[in-house]
Amino acid sequence: MQERGGLGGVTVAASYHEGRDVFPHNPVRRIRFLESGAVFFEPRALRGVRLTPPVSRTIGALPEAIQAAGRRGMQVRAWAVFLHNGALAETHPGCAPENAFGDRYVTDLCPAHPDVRAFARALAEDVARLGVERICAESLHYHGLEHGYAHERYFVPLGPRVRYLLGLCFCEHCLAAARSRGVDGDEARRRAREEIERAFAGDADDAAEPERDEYAAVREEVVTSLVAEVADAASPVPLEQIELSGAVLGYADGRPSGPPAPSIAWQVGLDVEGVSRVCAGIEAIGYAADPERVRGDLAAYGDAAVSVIYRPALPDSTTADNLRAKVDLARERGLGRVDFYHYGLMRLDALDLVREALSARPASAPV
Repeated sequence: MQERGGLGGVTVAASYHEGRDVFPHNPVRRIRFLESGAVFFEPRALRGVRLTPPVSRTIGALPEAIQAAGRRGMQVRAWAVFLHNGALAETHPGCAPENAFGDRYVTDLCPAHPDVRAFARALAEDVARLGVERICAESLHYHGLEHGYAHERYFVPLGPRVRYLLGLCFCEHCLAAARSRGVDGDEARRRAREEIERAFAGDADDAAEPERDEYAAVREEVVTSLVAEVADAASPVPLEQIELSGAVLGYADGRPSGPPAPSIAWQVGLDVEGVSRVCAGIEAIGYAADPERVRGDLAAYGDAAVSVIYRPALPDSTTADNLRAKVDLARERGLGRVDFYHYGLMRLDALDLVREALSARPASAPV
């Protein structure tokens, strides 16, 4: 990465969710099933909380990578996945989101649950001890219905509003948060359930869009306060909130180009401006082929974005000129860092693309 790609730093996974990935240049495995919800270090603070995640079998790799990068003078950041933890949700279903019908989603954890918040703080504290420059925090928010879990099957039409309603959590802690703010969560649950039932019966507008209401505002306050607590637990290591493009800008259809859609961050409880004020800022996700699309993405974040991450491979970038145009956009906005995703998943010649795209990069723009 340093010599062939011309990169000045590396971001390594400290905790991650389950997955099955293709690794085109891995010397050991070309297809690997990732351990569900594991951490890649020896826990300390996490040993003192109720939700203790599994420890990866590859526990020794992370400290070795940090040391090796340090010897080369490369900055090291940690990528930490927080609430997308199927292992803990299955073990502690009471900590998983509860939909309007009382069903639990054992793919992630509810940010309003006190035990979940204690877990998130402990994870941040442990990661901060690893000797990294910064923590990139993924999944510090609610999640929607679609989650890429097992074989998700919907044989009835579900419009965007119904999908949003099916993703809402109405557990006792979310309802208590609403009550403390003078919002009737029970009534919100009743309305959601009735509307979903109409959709299941074929009597709903499939094109109806979600509407931000008082219950959505409560969810934003829950998430913002959680990010603040986690950032405080990680101190003095700065914590950047990762904002996924699908959550922030509404690209649920996965289009590689085109104009940006209106922000829908609120649908997963994300108040972009509010969150950016309680942590070190936002790392924007610039996953798009068209540089003009990326320009719109970055503009949607406003001053909240402090860094951006690109994919120097399909489906986003196939030429150095294309990637360079996106790097230039980050420079124009004065972002402090450009990241590239993901060394293990892309072909090695993507590093050549990165080096060429960065060839005109000024020394003041770290990557």
